[in-house]
Amino acid sequence: MTYCLGIVTNEGLVLASDSRTNAGFDQVNSTRKMFWFEIPGDRVFVIMNSGSLSISQSVMTLLRDDFDQGRGLATAPSLYHAARIVGEVVRRVSETDRASLERDNFSFNVHLLLGGQVRGEEPGLYLIYPQGNPLRATEDSPYLQLGECKYGRPILDRGIENSTTLEVAAKYALLSMDATIRSNVTVGPPIDLLLYQKDSLKVTRYRRLRYADSDLNYIHAAWEQSLRRAVEHLPEIQFDYAEQPSLLNSTQERSVGVAAGAQQEQEQGRNTV
Repeated sequence: MTYCLGIVTNEGLVLASDSRTNAGFDQVNSTRKMFWFEIPGDRVFVIMNSGSLSISQSVMTLLRDDFDQGRGLATAPSLYHAARIVGEVVRRVSETDRASLERDNFSFNVHLLLGGQVRGEEPGLYLIYPQGNPLRATEDSPYLQLGECKYGRPILDRGIENSTTLEVAAKYALLSMDATIRSNVTVGPPIDLLLYQKDSLKVTRYRRLRYADSDLNYIHAAWEQSLRRAVEHLPEIQFDYAEQPSLLNSTQERSVGVAAGAQQEQEQGRNTV
C-alpha cells in the first residue's frame, strides 16, 4: 500500500510520501515514491506515485528519458501541460502493458501526484488518473492524496488553509502520515518530505525521515500526548437520566409518540383543507 499527499498554500507546496511496498505478507520492501525534475530558474516538477510498482517505474523511466533529452516535461509551457504530458506517458504504458496485465487478471493501476511550478505562473498540484486525465487542487480543496487516504485525511481537513505556512503545513503532513502509519501496517517509513518555496524554481528543502529518526519519533510522541491532554480538558459530558427505563415505559413512550404524530397529521390536513 501507499500514502502520498501534496498540500498547496500561498507560500508554495508541501509534498510527502511513504516508502513501503508489498506484494503479500511475505514481500514487504521499501521503495522511493517521490521524484523531481528541475531546470533551476525555469521549472520544478515533483512526482509521487501509487499503484503497481512496475507500471509506475515504467512511467518514471519514460518521463526521465524524455526530460534528459530536452523533451516532455522539459518543454511544458505550464503545469497543466506538464500534467497532460504525464498523462500521455501513462497512456503509452497502458497501450503496451494493459492487455497483458488484464489477460492475467491484473488491473492497470497507477495514480500520480504532480506538484511544481513553471516560471511565470503560480505553483500547483495535480492528481493524474490511470486513464491519463488530470485533476487540479483548488483553493477550496488545497490538498490531494494517493493510496491509503482515510486515516490521514481528518487532520488535513481540520488544519490546512491557504494561509498555512510551509513549516506548519509540513507538520500537518507528518501528522497525517503518522496517523496512517499508526492505523495501517502497509504504510511506513522512510518518509520523503519536500517543501517547495513559491518562485524559488529549485528544490532546496528535502528530507528523508527513516524509522529511527528522532524528529519523527518526537512528533509521534508529542502529538499523542497533546491529543490525550486536549481530550481530558474538554468539558464533562452531562447526562439526563440516572436509571435505565423499563421496556414497558419505552413501549408506552413510542405509542404516545405515534398517537401524537397521527393527531398532528390530522390537524394539518384539516388546516390545509
